[in-house]
Amino acid sequence: MSFEFRTKRRVEFAETDMAGILHFSNYFRYMEETEHEFFRSLGLSVHMQIDGRVVSWPRVRTECAYSAPLAFEEYVEIHLLVRKKTKKSITYDYEFSKPGGSIVARGSVTTLCVTMDPTTKQMTSIPIPEPIDEKIQAAPVESLRS
Repeated sequence: MSFEFRTKRRVEFAETDMAGILHFSNYFRYMEETEHEFFRSLGLSVHMQIDGRVVSWPRVRTECAYSAPLAFEEYVEIHLLVRKKTKKSITYDYEFSKPGGSIVARGSVTTLCVTMDPTTKQMTSIPIPEPIDEKIQAAPVESLRS
């Protein structure tokens, strides 16, 4: 079972504002992309069929606090930690840092496990299916930031 994932990426020009600083909204994209990479690293997808049903993970809560800017061409390291896992949801904490450890932002995302009716597109929350549940766990308390 896994509770953390790390990745690194470079800030692209199209992701910056007029000052050449990473636009705040892109931190949310980075969090989502990191979640997708985490699922892929476990042989899963955030949008997959299980037992003939489409299972997906809409966001129900997000936040991000910024402490320093990231500029075009800079690298950022993104650390995902599973803060909480319930029967139907997962909450991730994210820490963004420059190589060397200088923290530039912290965020979190709570996702809800749902299935979608193929005809009506209506989403219904469901318990996390076993193929996913058995691969993801909440981080030990000592790993969580206060």
